[in-house]
Amino acid sequence: MKAYPVVLLVLITFFVISFVTNLLGPIFPALIESYQIGLLLAGFFPFAFFAAYGLMSIPAGLIAQQKGEKFVILLAFLLAAIGAVLFVLLPSFAMAMFALFTIGSAMALLQVAINPLLRRAGGEQHFAAFSVAAQLLFGAAATLSPIVYSSLVAHIQTGSELGKQLSLFTQPNKGWLIMYALFALISIVMLLVTSFMTIPKEQQSSQTLRLSDSLALFKDKTVVLFFIAIACYVGLEQGIANSISVFLATYHGVDPMTQGTDVVSQFWLLLTIGCILGLALLKVMDAKLVLKLFSVGAACSLVFAIFGSKEIALIAFPASGFFLSIMWSVIFSLGLNSIVKGHSAVSGILCTGIVGGALASPIIGFIAELSGYLRISLLVLFIPLGFILSVSFWAKPLVKNHTIQLIKKREALD
Repeated sequence: MKAYPVVLLVLITFFVISFVTNLLGPIFPALIESYQIGLLLAGFFPFAFFAAYGLMSIPAGLIAQQKGEKFVILLAFLLAAIGAVLFVLLPSFAMAMFALFTIGSAMALLQVAINPLLRRAGGEQHFAAFSVAAQLLFGAAATLSPIVYSSLVAHIQTGSELGKQLSLFTQPNKGWLIMYALFALISIVMLLVTSFMTIPKEQQSSQTLRLSDSLALFKDKTVVLFFIAIACYVGLEQGIANSISVFLATYHGVDPMTQGTDVVSQFWLLLTIGCILGLALLKVMDAKLVLKLFSVGAACSLVFAIFGSKEIALIAFPASGFFLSIMWSVIFSLGLNSIVKGHSAVSGILCTGIVGGALASPIIGFIAELSGYLRISLLVLFIPLGFILSVSFWAKPLVKNHTIQLIKKREALD
C-alpha cells in the first residue's frame, strides 16, 4: 500500500509529537524556579512523561494490531488534550506528574501507531528515507517550540495586550503553562483532522498476537538489542537537551531564559539540518555506515561541549544535535527491517525503549547532586552513545535502505 496523504498525516503527527515532547528542555529551568526544587526532583518531570512509554507502548502495539492505527491515533490525541487541559487548570506538582504521564501515554500511542503506518504507506524500501523526513519535521518542531515559548512568555511578562489575553491561561510564576494550553488546542485540531482521514487497516495474519506473544518477542535477541538502542538514543537526546540551559547557566553564566533557550533551539535546528544531509546520505550510503559516522561526530561534539570554553560550548551543544539527527530513524528502520513479521507488536516494543528518556535526567541530576559537579554527571551520556555506535557494527537488516547507484558496478561492464 502506498498512500501519500497518510504519509503526510504521519509527518504532521511527528511535528506535533516533537512540539510538546521537546518543550521540557527549554522550560526546565522555569520548572525548577516555579516549584522551588533541585535538579533531582526536576528530573521527575521528564521521568513522568517518558515513563508512560514503558507502560503504554506494548499495549498500544496490540491495540493498533486489533483496532487499526486510526483508532490509536484518535485515542492518543484525545488523551493528549485531556492531559494538557488538566496541566493548565491544576498545575500542582502532583497534578503535573499525572498530566505529563497522560500526555506521555498519548505520545506513546502515537509513536507506536505511526511508525509501522509510515513504513506501510510509504513503502518498506523507502522507510528509512521517510523516517528521516519525519525526523526532519521532528527537529523543525523542536526548533520552533523554544522560540514560541520565549515569545509567548515575553508577551505575558511585559503585560502587552496579547499577553493579558494569554495570561488567562496561566498562573503567577507559571507563564510556561501557555504552551500546554496551546498544545491542548493543537491536539483537538489533530483529533478532528484524523477523524476525517481514511486510513486502511493492515491485513492481519490468521493468528493474532496477544500480550503474552508480544512479551515473548523479548526472547528475540534482535528485538532486545534494538529495544536497548532506542532507549539509549532517547536517553542521550533528552539528557543533552534538558541539560543545555542548566549547564550553560552553571558553568558559563548564560541566562537560561534568553541565550540558554536560543542554544536549545539551535540544538534542534541543527538536528533538523542534519536530517536534510541524512536524507541525502541515505540515498547513496548504507544506513549502518551513516549511523557510524554520525555517532563518532556526536561523541566529539559532546566532549567539546562539556569541557570546552563558553564560546566552544555554545557551538558544540548545537553541533551534537546535528549528529544525533539521523540516529532515531536509522535505528528504528534497521530494527523493523530486521524482523520478518509482527511489525506493529515490534514497534510497540521498540517504542517502549523511549522510557530511556525517563531515566537520563534523574540519573544526571542524582550524580550532579551527589558529586556537586554537573559536568561529571554528563559523562554518563557516553554510555548510551557507545551502544548506539555498536549498532552500526552488529545490525543485520533483512531489507536494506534503497540507495541510488551513481556509478554502475564494474562487474556489469565485464
